[in-house]
Amino acid sequence: MTETPPATAGSATEAAADERQLALATRAARNLATTTKSVPQMQGITPRWLLRRLPWVRADAGTYRVNRRLTYQLGDGLVTFVNDGAAIRVIPPELTELPPLRGFGDTALLDGLAGRFVQHEYAPGDTIAEAGRPADAVHLIAHGKVEVTGPGEYDAHARVDILDGGRFFGDRALLGADDAWPHTYRALTPTTVLRLSREAIDELTGRYDSLRAHLEEYRSAPVPPQTRHGEAAIDLASGHDGEPALPGTFVDYEASPREYEMSVTQTLLRVHTRVADIYNGPMNQLEQQLRLTIEEVRERQEHELINNRDFGLLHNADLRQRIQTNGGPPTPADMDELLARRRKTRFFLAHPKTIAAFGRECTRVGLYPATVEVDGHRAQAWRGVPIYPCDKIPISPSGTSSVLALRTGEDDQGVIGLRRTGLPNEVRPGLSVRFTGIDDKAIMSYLVSAYYSAAVLVPDALGVLENVEIAR
Repeated sequence: MTETPPATAGSATEAAADERQLALATRAARNLATTTKSVPQMQGITPRWLLRRLPWVRADAGTYRVNRRLTYQLGDGLVTFVNDGAAIRVIPPELTELPPLRGFGDTALLDGLAGRFVQHEYAPGDTIAEAGRPADAVHLIAHGKVEVTGPGEYDAHARVDILDGGRFFGDRALLGADDAWPHTYRALTPTTVLRLSREAIDELTGRYDSLRAHLEEYRSAPVPPQTRHGEAAIDLASGHDGEPALPGTFVDYEASPREYEMSVTQTLLRVHTRVADIYNGPMNQLEQQLRLTIEEVRERQEHELINNRDFGLLHNADLRQRIQTNGGPPTPADMDELLARRRKTRFFLAHPKTIAAFGRECTRVGLYPATVEVDGHRAQAWRGVPIYPCDKIPISPSGTSSVLALRTGEDDQGVIGLRRTGLPNEVRPGLSVRFTGIDDKAIMSYLVSAYYSAAVLVPDALGVLENVEIAR
C-alpha cells in the first residue's frame, strides 16, 4: 500500500494564492452598470380576431336601430326547465313559447298545464314518435338529442333535423287536430322528454273556458301571407301576357324594431405621483400602466361581444340558425351544414380546442383542409373560409363548445360592430382615457372607458353549431 506524503507548508500557501480573487466580480460590477429591460409583458393578450375582422360602424347617438321588414313571430323559441334531482319540470310561463299558447296570460292555468306533463326517459335508438301514427301528444325535449327523419326518395330514411334540449314538437295536439306524425323522432343520446297527452289536453280545455277560447281564437285566426323566411309577403305578378290588372302591394316594416345601446367597459387606473415623478425612466410608468390596462379592456370587450346576454353573438343567434352536430365532434359535414345556411360567410370563429377537434376529424376521414393567408398570418380554413381561434367562446363542464359563422358588413346585411368614436381624450377608436384628479394621498386616477356593441342586421347573418364535443 502506497502512503500519501503529508502536505508541506509551502504547498498550502500556493493553494491559498490560487484561490485569491484576481479581478472585479460580476456581482459587484453590476452596481455600476445599467440593465437592458423589456417592457412589462402580459400573458393574457390574444389575437382578438373578432375585433380585428368585425366591420365597425360609428353610432353617434349611442343607440343603433335595426329596421327590418315585418316578420311574424312563429313561436319557435326554446322552453326552459328546472329539476329537483332527477325529476324535471317545465317552467309554466315558458309554455307560451308553444305557438298555440303564445300570448296566453293566465298564470294559474299555465301552472296546472305544466303539472300535467309526464316525464319519459329514452335510451339511444328508442323511437319517441313514429311517422304515420296519430300525433296525440305535445313533447318537450328537456335533455338530449333527437333525430328527425322522414321517408326518402327511394324508401330510405332521410334525416330532416336534429333537436336538442329546449325544443319541442307536436304542439298542434293542443288544437285537437287529428293529424299524423309527419316524421319519426328517435333519441340519439339518453334523452328526457316531458309529454302532455291528448287526454290531459281535453280535460283542461273542457274544464277551463279561457283556455278553450284562446285555442279557438288561434285556430280560427287567418294566417297572414308570408314568405318562407316568415316575412310579410309582397304581392307580385310574373309570367303574364296582355294587360291584366297588376296586384297592389307595399313593404311593411316592424313596428318596434330592435335598438342596440352602447355597452361600456370601464376601470379606474391609479398611479402614485411619487412613482410617476421618480421612477419614470427609462420607461414611462404611466404609459406602461395604460398599455396593459387597455389590453385587458380590449380582451374584456371581445368577451362581451361573444357572451353578453343582451348583444353577445352566442345569445343573439336566431333559433333557426342554430344547428346540432350529427354525432358530437365537429365533422366536415357539420361545417358544410353551417356554411350552407348563409351566403358570403366571411369567417368561422371557434375555440382553439374546437379547431383541434375539427382537425382530428378531418385527419380521421383523410381530409387535409387548406390554409389561407390573412394579414400576414396563416389560418386554417374550410372551403376557403378562414377559421379564427377565439378562447372567449366558452367550453362547458361536459366538454362541449360552439362554432360561429358570420357574414359581416352593412352592405351585405351582416354582423357589425358598434362603437362611439370622437370621444374626449380618445386614445384609440371608441376608447378614452380621462384624468380624474389627484386625491389626498397623492394618487392620480385615470378613467379608462371603452364603448361598444354588436348588431345582427339579418337573422341568417349569424349561425351557430352548438354542442360540439371536443373531448372525444
